[in-house]
Amino acid sequence: MEKKYKNPAALHDEMLRLRQEEQMDFLECLTGMDWGEPDTAKDTPDTPRGLGVVYQLESTATGKRVAVRTATLDREHPELPSVCDIWKAADFLEREVFDFYGVVFIGHPDMRRLYLRNDWVGYPMRKDDDPEAQNPLRMDNEETVDTTTELELNPDGTVKNKESLLFGDDEYVVNIGPNHPSTHGVLRLQTVIDGETVKRIYPHLGYIHRGIEKMWEGMTYPQTLALTDRLNYLSAMMHRHALVGVIEEAMGIELSDRIRYIRTIMDELQRIDSHLLFLGCTAQDLGALTAFLYCMRDREHVLNVMEETTGGRLIMNYYRIGGLQADIDPNFVENTKKLCKYLRPKIQEYLDVFGDNVITHKRLEGVGPMDKENCINYAVTGPAGRAAGWKNDTRKRHPYDCYDKVNWEEITMTGCDSMDRYYVHIKELYQSLDIIEQLIDNIPEGEYYIKQKPIIKVPEGQWYFSVEGASGEFGVYLDSRGDKMPYRMKMRPMGLSLTGALDPMLRGQKIADLITTGAAIDFVIPDLDR
Repeated sequence: MEKKYKNPAALHDEMLRLRQEEQMDFLECLTGMDWGEPDTAKDTPDTPRGLGVVYQLESTATGKRVAVRTATLDREHPELPSVCDIWKAADFLEREVFDFYGVVFIGHPDMRRLYLRNDWVGYPMRKDDDPEAQNPLRMDNEETVDTTTELELNPDGTVKNKESLLFGDDEYVVNIGPNHPSTHGVLRLQTVIDGETVKRIYPHLGYIHRGIEKMWEGMTYPQTLALTDRLNYLSAMMHRHALVGVIEEAMGIELSDRIRYIRTIMDELQRIDSHLLFLGCTAQDLGALTAFLYCMRDREHVLNVMEETTGGRLIMNYYRIGGLQADIDPNFVENTKKLCKYLRPKIQEYLDVFGDNVITHKRLEGVGPMDKENCINYAVTGPAGRAAGWKNDTRKRHPYDCYDKVNWEEITMTGCDSMDRYYVHIKELYQSLDIIEQLIDNIPEGEYYIKQKPIIKVPEGQWYFSVEGASGEFGVYLDSRGDKMPYRMKMRPMGLSLTGALDPMLRGQKIADLITTGAAIDFVIPDLDR
């Protein structure tokens, strides 16, 4: 991956050039950083300092990846140019950096906190911040703030604050969540409606924010692994896969083929687990309880097979740095083959009971539309993006483990709506079964774990590793200083970009379509809150 540094003054022009001339149309990840104060005794010309951002860019046309870094030394009033006019995905990502680091993005239309309370003091991801001292336990309610700030650059270089109201006096606002069964977690959507028509949506995140990325900075690398399973139990394998993958890549660990085969099979079993719950919950959100029961019935069989080897049904804790926690159960191969044989005809049942029902088509077709260009612009990866024709599958774009050793087709459709998002999930069930069946009889002999030193240290440097989670790309950015603990580890959650796209998807749609669209894009709240 090409890496470059740009001064803030030249950043926006360079990013626009990369977008237009090098077709860097996909803002893959945006990581806030605190590189500390300059140290004249140790710093080299390449040493980054100050508060800044790392942008991971990718061209959907060429597959090329570029990492761009920028920073400011002003810790009192840190300012960087916004790029959300170039990539819409930067909207939430820049607000996240503002929330945790205090960096203000000039030109951003909505500079508010994204996760933390409006009255939170300080910026907890800074190295010199003390959140506990500045924020004692409060028993009072958070004050509601219905204004936002846009910072504009004057011709003379000064910054002008432009405050505006989120809601007009004549606008009707409905809160969907944070306690609503159809949001699948504590997500609050402030929805402006005109009759039953959605005008705007303002998502509020962070109700179960646990500060995992901050916790990682005080943990050894083996200790960090347990938290990935708790992000999203429906993608526990893939989440941990990305974390161990970036560490193994940084350390240059060569895995055995046995490890790669087993990890690939486990990832696909987890994908089946997640997709079955998706199909069931989508049906349940529309009132079809029978379809939900069918999917939950069959999901139990998947969990039974995984439990034999991992010992868990919810939290797996199976992958570790250098391989696997244990070898596969003696009955794993046989039971996995039985599972595949059992599931194939059941998928048609889901269509018969719910998917091809006329009511389903009326509720899903044309609902929550977003075309291919906007899916890329908003970084809507996973089945939601592939339903618009965008070939964004990480397993194909940047193959890992055994995905380049088996024959499988990336599923794309062109409906650009919730119906096709549902169908992509259906077809990916068959896809996962195909991948598993090609591997299950051919698992090679070999080590299931490559022994590591008692204390694991990662060489100094920066790396990014991504996998295909159940709902889209999940990645981990690692900045190491050569210690036993990471200097910075940033997750690219699947659900954050999906949630950021809800507003453009739903403008002009019915309020009932909000529930349908939320179900169809398949966000999971612990994943985006972290």
